[in-house]
Amino acid sequence: MTHFNFKMAPKIVLAGALVLFAVFCSSHASKRTLVLLDNWSIRETHSVFFRSLRDRGFDLTFKPADDASLALVKYGEFLYDNLVIFAPSVEEFGGSIDVAAITSFIDGGGNVLVAANSLIGEPIRDLASECGVEFDEEGTAVIDHLNYDTQDTGKHTLIVADPANLIDAKMITGDTKIAPLLFRGVGMVADPDNPLVLNVLHASSTAYSFNTDSPIEEYPHAVGKNTLLVSALQARNNARVMFFGSLDFFSDEFFSAPVQNANGGQMFETSGNRDLATALSQWVFKEKGVLKVGEVKHHKKGETSPPDYYIILEQVEYSIEISELKNGKWVPFDGKDVQLEFVRIDPFVRTTLKSTNGKFKATFKLPDVYGVYQFRVDYNRVGYTHLFSTTQVSSHPLRHTQYERFILSAYPYYASSFSMMFGLFIFSLVFLHYREETKEKAE
Repeated sequence: MTHFNFKMAPKIVLAGALVLFAVFCSSHASKRTLVLLDNWSIRETHSVFFRSLRDRGFDLTFKPADDASLALVKYGEFLYDNLVIFAPSVEEFGGSIDVAAITSFIDGGGNVLVAANSLIGEPIRDLASECGVEFDEEGTAVIDHLNYDTQDTGKHTLIVADPANLIDAKMITGDTKIAPLLFRGVGMVADPDNPLVLNVLHASSTAYSFNTDSPIEEYPHAVGKNTLLVSALQARNNARVMFFGSLDFFSDEFFSAPVQNANGGQMFETSGNRDLATALSQWVFKEKGVLKVGEVKHHKKGETSPPDYYIILEQVEYSIEISELKNGKWVPFDGKDVQLEFVRIDPFVRTTLKSTNGKFKATFKLPDVYGVYQFRVDYNRVGYTHLFSTTQVSSHPLRHTQYERFILSAYPYYASSFSMMFGLFIFSLVFLHYREETKEKAE
């Protein structure tokens, strides 16, 4: 019978506590979020949104945008994984944070959510410009004289956004059908030359962006469907940035407010702001739409291990495991359009992979051209992180013992060779026999 050592009990308890703390920290490592505010009252007016983030496991740190102690990096390491900027009117960030520091944070893989309004300052406009989005000037607002809410004060800036104007990507906007959206804020346009910018929500064709207190004497900054209300950017390193033209979009008031288009629209008890804000925040903070590559295998057909090299015209089997992040867990990805390319300089083979429980497979014949190739899977779809996997292999020509002995197209040459040998044999017999007969007659 073994006896418990009571002297070791405190050490065991301490070790267990450290293990639990490490597990807790690792589970929250990707949800450290810094929230920058214009003023502390935003915590109260937008409490529902912040509560939803906490309920999803985010560790929120609230600070004023001009706090002198602000920092994103310490000792070369990022202090946060996500950044929320609810400070549209800030004129200068505090501490070591500026536009360059935020863009470096994005380059390092951080995610950023920015909400602006008509009081937008230069730092937010400069940050948006770095990401391919251009906000309208300070004091302007999105105006729609046909699609405004019945609660509008008369300037028609409290517009009703149709969910049909959302981007056609359920991974970003969510699967559920949402009610019309309330929006009051500044408009923006996207850089047409930037392929990474996504037009998440645009205004109706009757909307435009301008200063409500000024006569329209020049062409507005944004008109019609080119007026963006929500835009996003997924960088090449899969970092995500999202810009909202309305800080009120996330407010408790807009989350619970009824919606009705003033021009005879249907009455909705609550707006779709809360559902859309939840879906978009899940996407921008990488709670969904994230893919990763697992085990990659390739070998000759009928074998199980990869060879040192392949030989042209061999049958090859390739497989790759792809997982998707859903509800905090990695599950097998169920994609139907994942393709494999067998590339030297250009693709020699392109085929769609067949999936079975997250394992994608393909069998194909190597091309009749030797060289150094790559098995390449380049999956880039709207709403998902860019998945890229390459495996380099070499393809050798046939050995001298592997060529065919007799080729059907060479049969005429074979026949001519044998006929020549047969003719020489007959000629030799006739020639030798003729010489002997000549000698006998001479004698």
